[in-house]
Order: sequence, then C-alpha cells, then structure tokens
Amino acid sequence: MSVCAFALIASEFLPVSLLTPMASDLQVSEGMTGQGIAISGAFAVLTSLFISALAGTLNRKSLLLGLTLAMGISGAIVALAPNYFIYMLGRALIGVVVGGFWSMSAATAIRLVPAHDVPRALAVVNGGNALAMVIAAPLGAYLGTVVGWRGAFLCLVPVSLIALAWQWKTLPSMPSCTRRSGFGDVFKVFTLFVRPGVAVGMLASSLLFMGQFALFTYVRPFLETVTGVHGATISLILLAIGAAGFVGTVLIGRALQRGFYQTLIVIPLLMAATALALMALGNWTAVVVALLGLWGLAGTSAPVGWWAWIAKVFPQDAEAGGGLFVAVVQMSIALGSTVGGLMFDHSGYQSTFLLSAALLAICAVLTAMTARAAARHIA
Repeated sequence: MSVCAFALIASEFLPVSLLTPMASDLQVSEGMTGQGIAISGAFAVLTSLFISALAGTLNRKSLLLGLTLAMGISGAIVALAPNYFIYMLGRALIGVVVGGFWSMSAATAIRLVPAHDVPRALAVVNGGNALAMVIAAPLGAYLGTVVGWRGAFLCLVPVSLIALAWQWKTLPSMPSCTRRSGFGDVFKVFTLFVRPGVAVGMLASSLLFMGQFALFTYVRPFLETVTGVHGATISLILLAIGAAGFVGTVLIGRALQRGFYQTLIVIPLLMAATALALMALGNWTAVVVALLGLWGLAGTSAPVGWWAWIAKVFPQDAEAGGGLFVAVVQMSIALGSTVGGLMFDHSGYQSTFLLSAALLAICAVLTAMTARAAARHIA
C-alpha cells in the first residue's frame, strides 16, 4: 500500500513539475493545464463520499486492486492524450483512484495489523506519500527534459503495475463488513459537523489546502518567469522543496506532542509569510530556494497534523471522519488550483500568491478558534 501511495501521489501532482511543456503541447494556457489537478480533486471528493455505497459487498482487496489498475490506465491516457479533453479525462480517472484509496487506507490498515500496530502501519502507508513529495516533482521535471512530459507520465504505468502485483501477492482477502449497500448511509458522515469545534476545524483545514495549492500548483511558471531559472535548476529546487517536506514530516510528530494546536496554528502562518516573501523577493534565486524549502517543510507536514486532529476528535468514528476529511481536502485542492489558475492567467502571479497568503492567514485564525472550542469541550 505504501508503494501504491507513492505512485498515487506522483500521479496526482506530476503536472506541477511539467505544467509549462504540457500547456505548450496541448495548446492551452498554464492555468487551464493546472485545472488537471482541480478535476482530479473534484472526482476524488465524489468518490470519497460514495465509494462505500458503490462498492457494496465487494471484497476490499479486489477494490484496491481495481483502483491500482485504474491508476496505471490514467497515466497511459494522460501520456497519450491527443487533446485537452482526453487529458482531463485521464485526470478525472486518477481523481477516482485518489478518493477511493485514501478513504479506504485507514480501514485497510486496521484490518491488516493488530490494534497496537495501527499507528505504525498508517505511518508506513503515508511514508510512500512523503517519499513521493520528495522525489516525484523533481524527477518529473528531469524526465520531462529527457523524455518529454508524455514519457514522464508513461513511467507511472510500470510503477502502478508493480504496486498492483505486490498488493495482489501480499494483501489477504478482505470481505466487506457491509451487509448491504445503501446510498442513504453516505450522507450520515455530514452529521459529524454537529460536534463541538468540528465545523470550524474542517473549514480551517480546507483553507489550509486551498491556500497551499493555489500557490504550489503554479510554482514552476513562477520560477521560470520571475526567478528566471529553467531546466535542471527547476528540478533541483523542486527536490529541495520535497526534501524539506520529508524532514518536516519526520519532525512534526514531536512538535505536535509538545504543542498540538500551537503547531497547527504556526504552520499556516509560516506559509502565509513565505507567500508574501516570495512576492517581494522573487528575483533572488538563493532566497527563493530558501523560502520554498520553508514552504515544503511546513506544507508537507501539515496533513500529518490534521490527520492527527481527525483521530483526536473522532476516536470512535475515525473511518467516517477520515472519509469526510478526504472529501474536504480534495475539494479544497480543486478550488485552490482552479481559482489560483484563473487569477494567474488574468492578473499574474502576484494575485495568486496574495490569495494564498490571505487564505492561510484565515486558516490560522480558525485553527485558534478550533483550539478554544476543544478546550471548552474538555473543561
């Protein structure tokens, strides 16, 4: 599952490192190409809410294998896309895989290992996520210069097949625990919003991801047009972002133990300050690299903190809370990349980066409100 998570994250965000050549080849703007991330997020939202009802009594191993196969097909569709419509079709398919896989990941880990090993198992699964954030973007940029963006997407196909074979070999049969399929059960997750602090917390996490991807989706064109770097240098900068993110993922557990909500508040504040600093100092390559490293450190570790929040506020309903969280996150990624792309095309990078900073600042305020609600609930 960790290998699958690696391939999945690489598939979902590969357009970030290949935005410019993809836009040129498909004969559309960079903002329109960035909507490939938006549409994958939109389909991930729908899938995360309906996957359980649609799957019904299907064996969960078969479902995971089907999703992994669909991931490989998506990579092939995008790589061979003759036009923008087919490209978006392939991106919609990867969205289905994203929503299905992440909605099932926690429940699958619970079934695979003893209860005391579940946190460790989830850390292993998410290790594939962190590794992809380190190497996928810079490797994608490098492959784009060597074999073209289509070749880079084709490289995802054998990785998906390896993950498929590995899961087929190692995963046990996992019969569904659902006695019957009912679409009415899908909407029960929304009753979680009535719990103290949950609605504000979900909104805060939503704004975090919205602000993050409003900016990060368009890092490459910013580096090319403002900072003035190209080719291998972009790959190295993306590698630095990913490496800093991996470090952040390793360190955030300790930070959360020392100050849980304080850490969740500081992260969006750091990212907002970074966005503003990039606007002011975008012409200085060394400064931009340092700022984007800070962005990666905070942004990549942020999901770990909010997943910990889910476990904290839904100790008895972690699966339902996780499914709702996946929907919120993917919707936010879709909205952030969409609005960011529209503003990038019509008003330039400054408006996109300013939007990101504003959303992240509001996120910090709402997180503080969530912390106060949690304190009152405990009292």
